[in-house]
Amino acid sequence: MVLTRRLASDEDVAKFVQSEAYNDVVDIITQLNEACKDQKIGYQEPVSPTVQKLSQCLKEVSALVGQFPARKTASRFGKPEFRDFLDALELKLPKLLPSDNEEVCEYFARSFGDRKRIDYGSGHELNFVCVLICLQKLDLIHKTDFANLSLGVFDDYFNVMRQIQAEYWLEPAGSHGVWGLDDYHFLPFVFGSSQLVNDPYVRPMSIHDEVAVDMYKDKYYYFQCIYNINRVKKTSLRWHSPMLDDISGVKKWSKVNEGLLKMYKAEVLNKLPIMQHFLFGELIKAPENVSEKTGDVVHIQCWADCCGIRVPSAIAAAGATKASAGHTLQRSDAVPID
Repeated sequence: MVLTRRLASDEDVAKFVQSEAYNDVVDIITQLNEACKDQKIGYQEPVSPTVQKLSQCLKEVSALVGQFPARKTASRFGKPEFRDFLDALELKLPKLLPSDNEEVCEYFARSFGDRKRIDYGSGHELNFVCVLICLQKLDLIHKTDFANLSLGVFDDYFNVMRQIQAEYWLEPAGSHGVWGLDDYHFLPFVFGSSQLVNDPYVRPMSIHDEVAVDMYKDKYYYFQCIYNINRVKKTSLRWHSPMLDDISGVKKWSKVNEGLLKMYKAEVLNKLPIMQHFLFGELIKAPENVSEKTGDVVHIQCWADCCGIRVPSAIAAAGATKASAGHTLQRSDAVPID
């Protein structure tokens, strides 16, 4: 079955929030979030065959990026070689993934960004979550896998995405990024705050301490994100990431985690500008009585519009600045892949 868009109005989104599909998304994110508590980034033995296959698949994706390098151009917007990369990836997927199910392959391919707009945002990140939902429904993922999924597979995915963002200068899918958290991602902040819920020493305010950020970036997603933001945005978080600055004033990570989960439900899963792109099939079924198959997406103009305004990425800005100064942009100059 070909995946289709079915959410074309606020009324459709309201029905989605009451549906089994919505519960599938919330349930798996809740389980992934819980599996992160008191844990550091990295795989834990034993690693199941499905998890191994996902990890290897993401390594293949990373290698594929190297086969389709972006050409040097003056434009600070997305680079068209991204489409060549996606074409090659889609051909390989049935043999790379733990399942050759067409829905699994399509969700996976769409989790790296939009082919037409050459952008990436929380809606694409959600497609990767849908890959895991489908694998769970196919009985290929089990409860014992969730720690390695949240702390291993997602780490591989986030790093590959940073590589792709740096290579192809993907635009942020939204004129304001992800509401001041990050230009691209939401879930690493959720999972990262869960990791730190019971930490007796690290506080939310520590994100302003460069030494602490460098010390914890390889252990906790939250600090990994701050580290990467600091590499491409040189001014204070207060100016370019006001939400992160506000969150740093919260005293307990448990409150941060609780708030981010609520925010994810309200600002991602309950917002038409994002959910109009959500795809349904046989494994993740559309709610009853929503719109029939939709065609071209309607660009809804609002402050968090996902596709109405072209905004060059901070990565592109950093790269363009260095290139104009006679410095050849290397991938590590824009976004580190540690």
